[in-house]
Amino acid sequence: MILKFSSSENMWLNRSAILFQLSYKDRTNFDVLKLVCEKHKMSTEFFIQKAIGWALREYAKTNPKAVRSFVAQTVLMPLSKKEALKNLS
Repeated sequence: MILKFSSSENMWLNRSAILFQLSYKDRTNFDVLKLVCEKHKMSTEFFIQKAIGWALREYAKTNPKAVRSFVAQTVLMPLSKKEALKNLS
């Protein structure tokens, strides 16, 4: 269902697909999170950029190394990158 939401024309369903694992912590399926972030990484929509950053920032509390690596290897919009790395030094 998440991949279906992620492929929708509806921006709010896309955003939901990005954020659905927000509180999963160590149960986060990082492969799915990366997939939906990759799919929407060039979006010019503020709420999508913010969602990508927020989802990555939350997962960074559990696995900062994985998030740093993903952000370093992925071209993200500046807002997404800033939000993802916000609490990492």
